[in-house]
Amino acid sequence: MDVKAVRRIVTGHDAAGKAVVIADGPCPHIRTSPARGGVAYTNLWTIDRAPAPIQGPADPVTPAMNLEPPPLGNNLRIVEFEPEAPHRTAASAAATRAAFAAMGGAAHALTQHENARHPWMHRTKTVDYGIVLSGEIYLVLDDSEVLMRPGDVCIQRGTNHAWSNRSERNCVMAFVLIDGDRLESR
Repeated sequence: MDVKAVRRIVTGHDAAGKAVVIADGPCPHIRTSPARGGVAYTNLWTIDRAPAPIQGPADPVTPAMNLEPPPLGNNLRIVEFEPEAPHRTAASAAATRAAFAAMGGAAHALTQHENARHPWMHRTKTVDYGIVLSGEIYLVLDDSEVLMRPGDVCIQRGTNHAWSNRSERNCVMAFVLIDGDRLESR
């Protein structure tokens, strides 16, 4: 998958307290998984607590690919979805479990089952803000789906869902994932 690099600009302060750019360049944290072809994740920033630290490292992103943010934390990422037809038809329950496990998906995040509307259905204990930057994609839920286009925003609140790109071109989305309360059994 040919993934467009995302330019990441990080600000901070110099020794005199003046606001400066401390990093400016392509974000090096691009993750793909052979178990989930056609999707690439660029992890831009991770916060590991609330309130968020204003000072700190110029790059707090770890090499690990984590589906969810740390406890009390959040993740900012860009996700690029290729048109899914070849990848969707090949996805078995075992393949989706392996892909989510490779992303640090905890057992509660994996909701794939025989009656799922889409092979990549999952649920996390997060509130996610998903913004379509380019292309289009379907948000698939247990009983419905919604077509999203550039500028559309989804506030995902711990629901079972999948993303389905049925178009002829890639879809790029920005996501902010915020740690949430534990999910009750459903």
